[in-house]
Amino acid sequence: MCGGLVIGCAFDHRVVDAYSINMFLTAWAEISQSKPISSLPSFRRSMLNPRRPPVINTFYNKQFFPLSSLPPPQTSVLTNPLVSRMYYVEAKDISYLQMQSSLNGNPKRSKLVSFTAFLWKIIAECEDGFKTCKMGVVVDGRKRFDKLSLSNTMSISMQNYFGNVISIPNGEANSSELKEMPLGLVAEMVNEFVYPAMTEEHFREIIDFVELHRPEPVVGRIYAKLDENDGEAVVVSSGQRFPVNSIDFGWGKPQFGSYHFPWGGQIGSVMPMPSARNNGDWIVYMLLLRKHLDLVETKGMNVFKPLTPSYFNL
Repeated sequence: MCGGLVIGCAFDHRVVDAYSINMFLTAWAEISQSKPISSLPSFRRSMLNPRRPPVINTFYNKQFFPLSSLPPPQTSVLTNPLVSRMYYVEAKDISYLQMQSSLNGNPKRSKLVSFTAFLWKIIAECEDGFKTCKMGVVVDGRKRFDKLSLSNTMSISMQNYFGNVISIPNGEANSSELKEMPLGLVAEMVNEFVYPAMTEEHFREIIDFVELHRPEPVVGRIYAKLDENDGEAVVVSSGQRFPVNSIDFGWGKPQFGSYHFPWGGQIGSVMPMPSARNNGDWIVYMLLLRKHLDLVETKGMNVFKPLTPSYFNL
């Protein structure tokens, strides 16, 4: 932009998650200025070893499927590809969504839960009323392990763990019902499937489940369309810890930072990240079907603003 420098890197999600890439980018910037690395990565894979004996929870039989059981890719992946777009969401609009989701005696929901509920209602507008509409939220497990009785050494290592420590709890609802529900009730549904995933036990059970099914890879239910009633699905991944204000390669802090998730499926991906202005605004990256983006720009036009150079003071 305006002759500025652009730095990027690619990574394979089978190896690392976004939290790990944030660590890498921060360390890269620190090394470029001959500074000590503030967060040394930990590769202590034994922290995520399965239990002996493993704990069997049949709940995960509905949340995951063997990769071999999935139907072949639909031709619509080629004829109707996902489209990448970015939007700006102001802090006041995020707070307004949070307030709306907490009306009528509802508990105060987090900004991410409120945002996800709002997006879920928008996506449901596209679907036939008899089809389900699925929504998933990425949960980072690092802090969940630290909440229980672990040694100080392990707690520090877990926070710096370099790899994948994520879960994608998800829910589904009838599209026609989602359209009619008030935002507060949809936010309650989001909270109901996200909250149980915010524990160490949840992540331990996933590790055990995967171990029990080795060597067959498993895939999350949200990524699979198994019958004709399965509608569209979207996964929201919080990028709020993207270190946009900590990355300085020696020529000043960035004015913008984002992710791009070019995968070959048809499950939408949405990632809200902090604005470089550090004022509570969000930059929201979306990879959605065009019909969903059309709704975002009509039904959600008061929240999702086009990302223009004016937001970067250019």
